[in-house]
Amino acid sequence: MSGHRFLRRAWFPARRAWLVLALLALVQATAAAATVELLSGASFECTVLSKDDKNVTVEVIMSGMKVKRVIPLSSVYRVTINDKQYVINPRSPVPEKKRSAAKRTPPTTSAGPTDDKGALRTRTAIEAWIKEQGRTPPDWFEATPLNYPPSLDLSWPEKPEGGWNNQKNVGQYIWDIVNPNPSKWREGVKLMHHLLTLHQDDRAQRTRIMVELGRMYYNLHEDHARAAFWWQQAGVDKTHSPPGCSIHLAECYWRLGNKQMAVDHLRKMRSVPYDAIKLWADMGEPQQALALVESIAKNPRGQHHLAYLLGGDACRVAGRYDEAIEYYQKVLAVPSQDPGKGQIDRCHQRARASLEAIRLFELTDVASIADGDYRAESLGYEGPVEVEVAVRSGRIESVHVTRHKEKQFYSAMNDTPAKILAKQGVKGVDATSSATITSEAIINATAKALASAAEK
Repeated sequence: MSGHRFLRRAWFPARRAWLVLALLALVQATAAAATVELLSGASFECTVLSKDDKNVTVEVIMSGMKVKRVIPLSSVYRVTINDKQYVINPRSPVPEKKRSAAKRTPPTTSAGPTDDKGALRTRTAIEAWIKEQGRTPPDWFEATPLNYPPSLDLSWPEKPEGGWNNQKNVGQYIWDIVNPNPSKWREGVKLMHHLLTLHQDDRAQRTRIMVELGRMYYNLHEDHARAAFWWQQAGVDKTHSPPGCSIHLAECYWRLGNKQMAVDHLRKMRSVPYDAIKLWADMGEPQQALALVESIAKNPRGQHHLAYLLGGDACRVAGRYDEAIEYYQKVLAVPSQDPGKGQIDRCHQRARASLEAIRLFELTDVASIADGDYRAESLGYEGPVEVEVAVRSGRIESVHVTRHKEKQFYSAMNDTPAKILAKQGVKGVDATSSATITSEAIINATAKALASAAEK
């Protein structure tokens, strides 16, 4: 909640005169035990420490620790102190006819939200949806504790001193502790909002935090509206920096239902990252994807192995398997040498696995596979990724990752199996952005499992 303070002018309606009067009542109650009830319906016990005309600072007990929270008064419904109640903002009842609509989220298609007639949403509708979602905390936000190591340096210096310490440096804590642990994903978002409050007067630091907040919503929660909102707040839509986030912002527009917004955003970028190859392919524009591949291939300084690999993936998603094989073979033709030997070797491994998967496609007719649970593995980023595929009555009933050593897998563990279930096979399944290697491993392992089942 506290991290949304800098949006107080946009998120909440204008304050009224009675808000100031209620605040004066609180002045006499500083350092008193209180119960705070928010407009969202959440409530908690706390101690009031200080206040001004915009916020109240309280102390709450979380995970056995005393934690300070800065709460915008415009988000508070009522404060109870010494059995006296002070209504800060009256709740607005929702008219009976509008209640069902108020709780409804836009219907979605595979491409994103649609209007009530099923048409993909307009630019105006998408921007309105991004603002509405971004200015509203997720349903789980208030119930999520602000939980982080007491040793964490919340000043988050750009260049931390000393060696790697994920209990001190915020960036390393996110990488080592938050990202690999889904149980920490919501706490990671909560921490970023807390940092926004702490650094409210430092524009550069606040921008950095907003970029990371966008990454969390995008990578961990697949919340494309809130990811787009925070990246827009950070200016990514105008500066296209960081480039990787700018590409993912374009994907957010597409996922939310407006492909043209994504295309327009891509075409404004001066320097287009390799990730754009995948996005063009995912949007159903393989020719645009391959044009970018060939452009990179003509550049003597280009990472040809990576471009060819992404070109193969683009053709594979489009069902152009002969061309995909050609591109994967081009990857294998790139000599393994410095500079970039490690990355080249990894691309070789990914190309071999994808070639094997394509050759297994013809053996994966699910309708002819006997009921059973089938396992196989394929190489991920950190090691083998094993999946179990359950087939029942000629259909894929479930796909589960049963063993892996991946760390930065983000939403791939759930997202990729869901896509395979929707397609009832691996043909045309696109890998999860930002966790492409892990996602590819799940796809390839599933192909192996189905092929082995078909041979029995």
